Amino acid sequence: MATNNMTVICPKPMKATSNGAFQGENPLDYALPLAILQICLVVAFTRVLAFCLKPLRQPRVIAEIIGGILLGPSALGRSEKFLHTVFPAKSMTVLDTLANIGLLYFLFLVGLELDMNSIRRTGTKALGIAVAGITFPFILGIGTSFILRATISKGVPGAPFLVFMGVSLSVTAFPVLARILAELKLLTTDVGRMAMSAAAVNDVAAWILLALAIALSGTDTSPLISVWVLICGLGFILAAFVLLKPLLELMARRSPDGEPVKELYICITLTLVLAAGFATDTIGIHALFGAFVVGLTVPKDGPFAGVLIEKLEDLVSGLLLPLYFVSSGLKTNVATIRGGQSWGLLWLVIFNACFGKIVGTVAVTMLFKVKYREALALGFLMNTKGLVELIVLNIGKDRKVLNDQTFAILVLMALFTTFITTPIVIAVYKPARRVAPYKHRTVKRKNPDTELRLLACFHSTRNIPTLINLIESSRGTRRKGRLCVYSMHLMELSERSSAISMVHKARNNGLPFWNNKKGSEDRMVIAFEAYHQLTSVTVRPMTAISDLHSIHEDICMSAHQKRAAMIILPFHKHQRFDGDMESLGHSFHMVNKRVLRHAPCSVGILIDRGLGGTTQVMASELSFKVVVPFFGGRDDLEALAYGMRMMEHPGITLSLVKFVGPPWKLVSSGSSGDGGDSGTKTPKSPQSPKGTDDNSNEDEAFFTECVSKIKNQADASYEEREVGNKADINEALKTISKSCSLFLVGRMPACVPQLVEASDCAELGPVGSLMASSDFSSTVSVLVVQQYDPSTATLNPDIIEDQGGADLQPDTPVAGAVPEDV
Repeated sequence: MATNNMTVICPKPMKATSNGAFQGENPLDYALPLAILQICLVVAFTRVLAFCLKPLRQPRVIAEIIGGILLGPSALGRSEKFLHTVFPAKSMTVLDTLANIGLLYFLFLVGLELDMNSIRRTGTKALGIAVAGITFPFILGIGTSFILRATISKGVPGAPFLVFMGVSLSVTAFPVLARILAELKLLTTDVGRMAMSAAAVNDVAAWILLALAIALSGTDTSPLISVWVLICGLGFILAAFVLLKPLLELMARRSPDGEPVKELYICITLTLVLAAGFATDTIGIHALFGAFVVGLTVPKDGPFAGVLIEKLEDLVSGLLLPLYFVSSGLKTNVATIRGGQSWGLLWLVIFNACFGKIVGTVAVTMLFKVKYREALALGFLMNTKGLVELIVLNIGKDRKVLNDQTFAILVLMALFTTFITTPIVIAVYKPARRVAPYKHRTVKRKNPDTELRLLACFHSTRNIPTLINLIESSRGTRRKGRLCVYSMHLMELSERSSAISMVHKARNNGLPFWNNKKGSEDRMVIAFEAYHQLTSVTVRPMTAISDLHSIHEDICMSAHQKRAAMIILPFHKHQRFDGDMESLGHSFHMVNKRVLRHAPCSVGILIDRGLGGTTQVMASELSFKVVVPFFGGRDDLEALAYGMRMMEHPGITLSLVKFVGPPWKLVSSGSSGDGGDSGTKTPKSPQSPKGTDDNSNEDEAFFTECVSKIKNQADASYEEREVGNKADINEALKTISKSCSLFLVGRMPACVPQLVEASDCAELGPVGSLMASSDFSSTVSVLVVQQYDPSTATLNPDIIEDQGGADLQPDTPVAGAVPEDV
């Protein structure tokens, strides 16, 4: 009788490092070089996909899920040579270990972002939405599980499969949802607040249900084991809040604002995360659960939590977490979904997931008398899946609850539901911003003694000294009207922005938030606050966090709400040490163009060449010569009005230079601010200050009054220069630049020839383009001014001026401030 003996050959364990290719060894046969290659490939591949999906406004998690699937057996992994070379079976243990360590700390960060006090304060509305968002899809998940067990999942354990299906359909990804809300500027609208509160409750409930599913899916069939697992899990949570929380609170109290957090405290906390993961893995409810609970126990107030996020976020999210998506993608084989039955089940799962979450959320939301569009948007937002969904599915697959086909179907469901969220929410819900109309939208005004409000924007600390010196020069020390400045730090919204930080910092209606935290360590805030303390100027630091393609909306909206007369923007180029102007990027260039087009007030673009040097100049030491080249037109008049304001400062010497000569033909760079060609403008004589509006008599009177004041001022001068062609203008401006500190120029003079043959910053106009070039000067800063023109202004369509809100006063931190006329 023959006996079949099966011999199983186990692969040799991989050594850590090789002796190098010159020793005849293949580095890919060793664990460390292979892991390095895998990390580099995964990070590069997913980042390229994220860049490609950016125009669709998709969160990076979508690119990472797709990247994992494409690197797996569904696409590139169909090549046996690629799969066995880059992702051989013998390397999976190392890859999965690295991925799960990254996941462990990511779940710690998720717990760190969830504030249990906020969840306990969740209102009835958000709690009802959360319960509906869990219950309806969970019930449909149970129904779907019976269909799948009768078709493609025969033989799987009943109770664990039922719970896993219910959880996978009812999960809402809290971090992904926060990122989408921030991207769409809905973070602190009513819809955003309800979504975040409900998602936080949903997240906690999902982890409880997942712990239940894991307890039920053990290999021991005895129900007593599952009960012991649940009891020990509850005991761990109790121990964490009774023992760990006081220790973490003690370390947080010993980490005051303004002082660095001790390295020992960071080390203890990160070790506690690993120890908690070991404890929950020993219990049998997965190591991730322990890390999440430790994150919940960390105090959210003070710098301690922020430092932990700062230390971990980049390494975990940037390098380690993408490995988990690849690990998941290597288990996902879309090719297993074949035949009409499998594709029909895929669409059934997608339909049930969307129907349960969206319909359940919409129905309950409308019971609270929320408008239909807001309820529909909330339903799609709550349908967002993400990493937590993949965690549920991977645990289910590892525990043999989900087979290959069911796993692939549920991964595609998670990908589809998250992908459709952003475009559908954009289509169904775009809240209009209601603001009060206001009067003083320009520096030039009938009553110069009224308060002047500026919105001064900057990208980095490099812009601050020049900006503060410009503000100091503008404060008009002998004027009754105050100067009020809102300094806005423009920051690009990135994936590393933690959800809870954005929730705490964002202002109502998604507007930029105020930096009103005491003891702030932000050097930029400190600089402006110090200047405010030393002068009579009202300065309010603020920060706008948004994608660069839409940050102009924040700028214009803030200017409108704060009733700014001028927005000051940093030029998209900065000066290098050798004097050349270097671009910060096309995105920053487009921000300025969009603000020029949509601004509700005048705009000034500041070309910074170190006004006053690299440090703030004290008021008593300030000594600048400011020159206003005047060609005529409303923009030049606005620049002159600003110069007249500056002239009142005792340290400012103002020079008005009027250029006179033949009426040249203006080569227009486009009046819309987008740099496009809008044809040539009808020229006016440079000898006349006439603008392009119907107020020419008023403008002439204003110009004459300014000339009279300048002539009567001892430290000011007025001159007229004869020029015959553009070479004369170039030569005159370069000569003047040798003895001045700042030019104030109109963006589109009434009549001036094109002074440079070709320019990549045509939106600055003919004079501004010349002064922005590296060849013009290396020491003179320039403010290119565009006056607000109500006849051509194209305000953002999402901004609605509400006459009923005219009694609202802008947020100014000065007691007893005189309200501005509106």
